Amino acid sequence: MTGESWSALLLGAIAFAGAGSVMNLAQSNWIRDKGLGMGAHLPKIVPPITGEETTQAAIGYFFPQDEANLSRWRAWWKVADREQQFWTFFVLGLIAILLFMMLAFTYVGVGSTAQSFDFVRLLGERLSEQAGGWVGTAYWATGVIVLLSTNLVALDMNGRIVADIAKTSWLRNSKTWTESRLYFLVVWAMVVFGSAILLSGVSQPLLLLIIASALNSLVMFVYSVLLMRLNRGMLPATIGLKGVRYVALLWAVLFYGGFSIYLLIDQFGKLF
Repeated sequence: MTGESWSALLLGAIAFAGAGSVMNLAQSNWIRDKGLGMGAHLPKIVPPITGEETTQAAIGYFFPQDEANLSRWRAWWKVADREQQFWTFFVLGLIAILLFMMLAFTYVGVGSTAQSFDFVRLLGERLSEQAGGWVGTAYWATGVIVLLSTNLVALDMNGRIVADIAKTSWLRNSKTWTESRLYFLVVWAMVVFGSAILLSGVSQPLLLLIIASALNSLVMFVYSVLLMRLNRGMLPATIGLKGVRYVALLWAVLFYGGFSIYLLIDQFGKLF
């Protein structure tokens, strides 16, 4: 692997960090559909065949900025911040990473030249040899379940985000295209598009990973800019991001914007 590929892969891993970019945006949609907080007043995504659809766009409204409402807002934000960001992403994510690092160091050690899925196969074989045949099988099965569930979540969250943006921006007054129908269309379009990529002959996991990381970085750059605009131009100052959180958002814009520019220059340079 060349130095350029390693740098793209490393930066891509950072782009995937957190929750694969748009998952943070999809959290608001999941909260809305569960009816939590202000989500109780907004339309929800329902099955287009069996659910009761609504043509209303989920644009919402601001709650009155009095002390009672702001107190409830701060309490809700504190719970959401701890549960979703700290416990789910940081604590559980750190435990999972450390667990796999411990298994790799214990059963493979250092100095292995295996890369990509070859390393996954090697670790499974070592687990079978040293810890029992069922351990290696359980390790591979866990990997399949994790990758499958991750891709299903990716389909769901991308479908939610695209459907939400399309409905509120361009199809707000449409009586035909509800958010639920848009979600259904977007999800199956992604399934067909992904299948077409695999059927075209692009089968190298590393190449697919680099392509996905580049797209993730671009998405994070765009939505970080939009979040800055939302917090500074649309939300009331009492609930908008400020202080350290806003500085972190500014850093995200600079980092992911720079990463996207780097990849574009790097890839275009290989064409000439």
